[in-house]
Amino acid sequence: MIRLKTLLPGLVILTLLPFKIFGQDEWHVRRCSDFDVTRAEIQDYWEGTPWLTLTRSDGHMNYATRLKIQYSESGIYMLYQCEDSAITATMKEDFMDIYKEDVVEAFFWTDTTVPLYFEYELSPLNVELPILVPNHEGTFFGWRPWHYEGDRRTQHTAIVQRNNSGQVTGWSAAFFIPYKLLKPLQQVPPKKGTQWRANFYRIDYDKGATEWSWKPVRENFHDYRRFGTIIFD
Repeated sequence: MIRLKTLLPGLVILTLLPFKIFGQDEWHVRRCSDFDVTRAEIQDYWEGTPWLTLTRSDGHMNYATRLKIQYSESGIYMLYQCEDSAITATMKEDFMDIYKEDVVEAFFWTDTTVPLYFEYELSPLNVELPILVPNHEGTFFGWRPWHYEGDRRTQHTAIVQRNNSGQVTGWSAAFFIPYKLLKPLQQVPPKKGTQWRANFYRIDYDKGATEWSWKPVRENFHDYRRFGTIIFD
């Protein structure tokens, strides 16, 4: 932020104030072929897809956090890379409150005429939380998917990275969200030129809670009116 300060008539001094820099409001999503994100040998499927860097919005840890996003005829693919020095994760069952420990999150608001969006979370222990969230003027609660099986289930994997001494250096999370899980949300599946509102987050608990986001929010991650826009190429 720049503040203008006038000392004498005709003399203006520019004063730089501290501020947080967030990324652009739009992000283009590359089309890809379908693949299995749980396989180890999948790096080629992410080549050519740019990284989107998240910005620390609260807390003290200066870990780098970035992600990639792609889409196919079947669903959405995401890959997070999180720098870290300690893993805070104990929950081992899906649909637990994993946001209380280390986690990455993705929110997709496919139809802005309805305050309803899909939220996905994944922990370093490969524990997931997929929910649909109705949000009426800040009053919200998540609903679990019904008949969550077969081609309605996500694919997901999480890997903790360590150096030669066994020290944690980071963790990655990859997941696939099938369009069939998002039924009957509107503008699903997306076509070339389709626009969704979205936001992406990370929480780390090394020294209290540190949060990262793509677009800045106010009180919590459910500030959907401040989401950015993803455009499907």
